Amino acid sequence: MGKKVAFSVLLLALATLGWSTAAAVGATGIKMKFDMRIPMRDGVELSADVWLPAQPGKYPAILMRNPYLKTRWPDLGEFYAKKGYVLVMQDTRGRGDSGGEFDFMAPESKDGYDSVEWVAAQPWCNGRVGMIGNSYLANVQWYAAREAPPHLVCIIPAATGGRWFNSRPYHAGAFLGSWALDWLNLTSARIIQQPNASAVDWEQVFWHRPLLDMDEFMGRRMRLWKEWVEHDTYDEYWKRIELSPADFKKIRVAALHLSGWFDHLLPGSLAYWEGMRAHAPENDKQYMVLGPWNHGQTFRGGGLRIGDMEFGGNSVLDQRALHLAFLDHFLKGAPSRFDSAHVRIYLTGENRWLEGKEYPPVPTQVRRLYLHSGGRANTLAGDGRLTWDPPGSEPADRYTFNPKNPVPSEIGGQYLGMDQQAMERRDDVLVYSTEALKEPLPVVGRVFVNVYAATDGRDTDFTAKLVDVHPDGRAIHLGSLPVGILRGRYRKSFERQELLAPNKTEQFRIELTDIAHTFLAGHRLRVEISSSAYPYVFPNSNTGNRPAIDTEWRVARQTVSHDGACPSHLELPVLANP
Repeated sequence: MGKKVAFSVLLLALATLGWSTAAAVGATGIKMKFDMRIPMRDGVELSADVWLPAQPGKYPAILMRNPYLKTRWPDLGEFYAKKGYVLVMQDTRGRGDSGGEFDFMAPESKDGYDSVEWVAAQPWCNGRVGMIGNSYLANVQWYAAREAPPHLVCIIPAATGGRWFNSRPYHAGAFLGSWALDWLNLTSARIIQQPNASAVDWEQVFWHRPLLDMDEFMGRRMRLWKEWVEHDTYDEYWKRIELSPADFKKIRVAALHLSGWFDHLLPGSLAYWEGMRAHAPENDKQYMVLGPWNHGQTFRGGGLRIGDMEFGGNSVLDQRALHLAFLDHFLKGAPSRFDSAHVRIYLTGENRWLEGKEYPPVPTQVRRLYLHSGGRANTLAGDGRLTWDPPGSEPADRYTFNPKNPVPSEIGGQYLGMDQQAMERRDDVLVYSTEALKEPLPVVGRVFVNVYAATDGRDTDFTAKLVDVHPDGRAIHLGSLPVGILRGRYRKSFERQELLAPNKTEQFRIELTDIAHTFLAGHRLRVEISSSAYPYVFPNSNTGNRPAIDTEWRVARQTVSHDGACPSHLELPVLANP
């Protein structure tokens, strides 16, 4: 008998013994069971709270596995119980009331399988289980699904993390230390830890070196912080929590993929969509909705603006109604179909929804806008230009990158959809703009900036932003991340490091996030090139030393070329049939 089958038999036997029959009764008649102990295959017990419909019977169940404590979103239990579902909200391993030790993502595959099968074996479940949730609560759904639990029918992952060395906590090799330190502190014990750190001088902490003991300088020694800092290539440590094509081939669940053009985990969400569409046996049961939403709005709904961008009222969706329609069809079979296009995306600029079968949409045409200047593209007042024509013989642009004076990644504490004019006045920011467009230009898909550049050191960063310049001069940043970036030592591979040769011009292919945006007539496109975005990314010290133990700083002198031999350019996937 296989281990999974044997464990399922054990769960069924435990269910027949009966767990505590005590239950609280809500004002609406729904029943609640608190701190139900769910056994994992290694003997650790995880804690869950359960909401049941008022009438006894067997119901489909919804499982939410939560590292942010199961007391979050208590209203969901009553909502789904009233709709004829059992909601099970569980603390993940090492968090809240659950046993074991917390570890980032690694235990969630086996724990997810065991939790799904325990739920399915309970006397109040009809054997059909779905999962919902956003962020970490979305990732645990995919880890459970790759173990192929027989009773998992469907999932609704919103804002899913992934591409761990090119999204979080490393972005193209650059370390997102401020996010990592805050998040790991939050989850470093069984309860939420952030309130105790409210008085920390984060600015002082972020400039502490070496990185390896920054956690202790903050006041808490954290095992995961040290592991993240030390695993500074895309090695087995990161690959173990990445889903492979072989994993996707085993997944047989319907999925409603949710994310937003302003969700910092958009790259991960799209990686799961692409994996399922390319490899899953039931790829016809994959649906995706991408709205003009930030991280939290992917699960709650939307708003009328992000930063300095405004949208129509049609940007707001009733997410609970959408979730319920999906669950009703796949868990209850009523209605007989899920009434949605396979892909729904919101086109900002025009502020309208597009529907289709594929993402990226077909057809799109990759078009290039080339960088030009007379050698002085520095600042908004410089001579940088973008045109559809390749460059000829042109002088290069130069700037100085001082890691102790980095370009800010935020304006007033925000970065999403913000006006960039203040940053564009810095001399270490190169600015290239088109003429005003004569007709709209719809761009849908992944954007790249190919920069031919050199530095006088052994390592450095190059960054890029895509900006929509309005007729009134507002320069609105597009994308879900503060900046696109590539750390020089990872230019050839994330799996190995190769330092730069000083003053040697090489190509740096900088990936920006996917967008769905129409640049309207009268607007201009703009690209910014620089080398830092603090505190989103800890600045490159430019020394070439190992970042985990580096304590030195070096000023770098950067050169960006755009001529016939080195045609630096922007790649845009332009929608051919808008």
